Amino acid sequence: QVQLVESGGGSVQAGGSLRLSCATSGSTYGHYCMGWFRQAPGKEREGVAAIYIVDGSTNYADSVKGRFTISQDNAKNTLYLQMNNLKPEDTAMYYCAAASYVDYWCTIRPDFPYWGQGTQVTVSS
Repeated sequence: QVQLVESGGGSVQAGGSLRLSCATSGSTYGHYCMGWFRQAPGKEREGVAAIYIVDGSTNYADSVKGRFTISQDNAKNTLYLQMNNLKPEDTAMYYCAAASYVDYWCTIRPDFPYWGQGTQVTVSS
């Protein structure tokens, strides 16, 4: 049983920053691919960023590239998403996810099997 718990969401003004955290626990062994996704009301879920923790390789959605940074602290079993220069269109519920995909297949694909409960991010103009 893999458990993921997000935190760090909140309300900020455009141009501000937030750092989201995802604490992992349970049977996470072998789940070396982790990602962040988001979903706004009335919109489809979209991938934001993914990281293959074996080699640290990452990939990002074009909409957040250069503003968001995904990272992972293996010692703390925690996934992070540093969000800078936030925009109103970044407003969404943010979810962390884990999977066993390896290397090339560790991307912001929609079929991650394990998900957290989400943390709300609201960016005002």
